[in-house]
Amino acid sequence: MSNIKPIAMTLGEPGGIGPELALKAWLSRKDHVLPPFFILSPKTIMDQTIESLGLRVKTKVINEVSQTGKFFEDALPVFEIPGTAQDIEHGTASSKTASIVIDSITHAVNLTRSGTASAVVTNPIQKSALYQAGFKHPGHTEFLAELCGPGTIPVMMLANSQLRVVPMTIHIALSEVPKQLTSEMIKQLVRITSKSLQRDFGLEKPRLAIAGLNPHAGEDGSMGDEEIRIMRPAIKALQDEGFDVVGPLPADTMFHAEARANYDVALCPYHDQALIPVKTLDFHGGVNVTLGLPFIRTSPDHGTALDIAGKGIARPDSLIAAIKMAAEMAHKRVAGNAASQGA
Repeated sequence: MSNIKPIAMTLGEPGGIGPELALKAWLSRKDHVLPPFFILSPKTIMDQTIESLGLRVKTKVINEVSQTGKFFEDALPVFEIPGTAQDIEHGTASSKTASIVIDSITHAVNLTRSGTASAVVTNPIQKSALYQAGFKHPGHTEFLAELCGPGTIPVMMLANSQLRVVPMTIHIALSEVPKQLTSEMIKQLVRITSKSLQRDFGLEKPRLAIAGLNPHAGEDGSMGDEEIRIMRPAIKALQDEGFDVVGPLPADTMFHAEARANYDVALCPYHDQALIPVKTLDFHGGVNVTLGLPFIRTSPDHGTALDIAGKGIARPDSLIAAIKMAAEMAHKRVAGNAASQGA
């Protein structure tokens, strides 16, 4: 892992499990052979969490990201941002700490885009608390996209060791999905996903499978015609462009082991169609990856878990998986850049 820059980790919601997960991930650094990472946080927040949970962790404030590797073996490097632990209560999200949450994300993105850090790993945020403080973005991913400037189209991919999925629509009512699903959307998502799998996962010609919207993929229009009107024309156009894409496929037979061997990623028309199989296969080890950004961003595939915050029982599996995946993606980018420069 020595040829990539350190990974920037955001604090997430301070009243949630983010600080605990970061500390537990650092404690697992040797067992999981984790690359050096640092967290953007007020040091007092991390120290308060250590004390309240009785964790045996040292923290070390760093002034430069390049110092991460020097201290990582013996202490969790903290790239300090303004703020204190004064308004933090475990299990409660507060608008009073919104500036800390936003600063942590913003600084992490800036450090990564400048090339100082290799990737951003984000801990979960509590959007309701941020909204109370005037946060105007629908969510975490949309905020990251805005930080990247106009024309940035983020695509959410959930991944574990057995499956990658892209939900084509996300947090909308099921009744709205047919209205949102368009041929242009499908083509755009396939192009972004395919490019990202090539660049960040080392797949020379990614294989993409698209699930149908209706039962049995509409069964030739007898159970809905979206597959005929919207999906098939998009898939044909993508095939003509040279993409290795198939579908629309009946979703109920796409996710068993034999079927999964035939594709690298499944694109699904609606949220639960994508997330149920990936979470069933590995609930604790899933990673949320944002494709389409000019930098690498991964995140644990869960929320702030306010109900267990401060109890010391949060599992860091998903955060550890997110760190590992970010490092693997960074290595692929370094190798790809080296190859293109040598060509």
